[in-house]
Amino acid sequence: MKKKCTTATMEHTVAKHGSVRNLLIRLLISGVFILAIRFAYLIAIAGESCNVAGFCFFSLPDTLSLAITGSDPLSVEYSSGGTRGNSSRSEHYTSKSWLNSVRFYSSVFHDLIADGYLSTESKSLCIETPTGGNVFALREIGVRYAVGISRKSVKPLVKSGSGERIPFGDGAFDFVFSGEGSFARSAKPAVVAAEIARTLKYGGFAVFHFTNPKDTYSFNSFLDLFHCFKVVKLHVLEGFDSSIPYIHETVLKNECLDYGASKFDNDYYSNGKCYVPGYKKDLVRIAEPLIEKEPLKPWITLKRNIMNIKYLSSMVDISFKDRYLYVDVGARSYGSSIGSWFRKQYPKQNKTFHVYAIEADKTFHKEYGLKKGITLLPYAAWVKNETLAFEIHRDPGEHVEVKGRGMGRIQPLQVSGKEFNGEVEKIQGFDFANWLKNTVSRNDFVVMKMDVEGTEFDLIPRLFKTGAICLIDEIFLECHYNRWQRCCPGQRSSKYEKTYDQCLDLFNSLRQSGILVHQWW
Repeated sequence: MKKKCTTATMEHTVAKHGSVRNLLIRLLISGVFILAIRFAYLIAIAGESCNVAGFCFFSLPDTLSLAITGSDPLSVEYSSGGTRGNSSRSEHYTSKSWLNSVRFYSSVFHDLIADGYLSTESKSLCIETPTGGNVFALREIGVRYAVGISRKSVKPLVKSGSGERIPFGDGAFDFVFSGEGSFARSAKPAVVAAEIARTLKYGGFAVFHFTNPKDTYSFNSFLDLFHCFKVVKLHVLEGFDSSIPYIHETVLKNECLDYGASKFDNDYYSNGKCYVPGYKKDLVRIAEPLIEKEPLKPWITLKRNIMNIKYLSSMVDISFKDRYLYVDVGARSYGSSIGSWFRKQYPKQNKTFHVYAIEADKTFHKEYGLKKGITLLPYAAWVKNETLAFEIHRDPGEHVEVKGRGMGRIQPLQVSGKEFNGEVEKIQGFDFANWLKNTVSRNDFVVMKMDVEGTEFDLIPRLFKTGAICLIDEIFLECHYNRWQRCCPGQRSSKYEKTYDQCLDLFNSLRQSGILVHQWW
């Protein structure tokens, strides 16, 4: 009986201890729940200040004491009463990485003030700054009028917006800062550049930090986006994070009286020649060598040469270009070049290229109407707008036909018909060089393939004469000459009058102008 009583007492004691433990756990959970509700209230209701009813979840050091006054996001002043934590809305404001970034940017901005690019009275904007550390650093060193923009606002430091649509008026700022490689990550760098130019005052400064060094081609493509800005400083800084050991700083000065970028910049072309910067010449020098000696079997030699081709987009970063265009002059069918080669093999760096297919032969027009991302120009590329004769030529033993059509070439009407017994029809030609100048900007990345059955000897000189050649980055050119015939050993084609040496001169003239041209077939 005593044993049973002892056992019952022990069970009662254990149950009592379990009840106490459960009660404590419930109280702890309730306390956490109350704290969570309190935190949500501070964030959602209290807004910018966490100092509500004498209680604050996070507090910053006394030196980080900023307050927003008024409704103007640029109206910022220091609080005089030592209010703490007014800009603290989330825990990243107390994290080690955030505080390190504030210290880093404070040092950067101090140096910019010392160099005269920034002052404490400068109205300043930091673009694409999700944490606002650089804005905080500006205010800490005495720049009273500073604000940031990011897709998600972080009051009071960061306003909702983006570099592609800056929510401020023209000439609103004296200083614009793009840190942490944000400009390089932009999907539309040309749009961001235009917005910076719009909102930055004449004589103001824009500072960019790039976390990864770029090649000279991409750096100059970046500078081309700010076509009337002047580079005033290039500098390499030690990073504030082990993952970013170095930061490349570029300072630009706005010297644009009117930031209206034209489609074609005449300063880029003068005295009958393109301005060829050194970095473009370097790329041409490291391109695959031209085939100097005429091949005895060109249909084999030229096709093998594709293995040696060094594509421009495999040598440089093209990220800072405005648009990406492929112009197929003499496109024929979709599968002859666009579908079979360009869209499958050309290295595009994950960029979306818009395709212009230029083809006068109406036999191929219908299939392009079903293709996305392609604009068909149903005319013949020519030196002026006029009606032309389209002649279908065939060499002896040649059976190249697509839907009943052979490979043709165009001729002016007054020239056509002389000693020609093949098929002829009238087509419309257009001024290709003029179209290119009205369609393409020097900030675009333009790849062109030209297969025009001998008309290249008319089109290329016209491109040089008008300066439109300066707008093309890379050309894949099939040059037509009186080559040896496959069907008839020892005989040359009578279809073309030019020689292989004349083709070689055409290729050399392009490369000497800084145009990366490849021998194509």
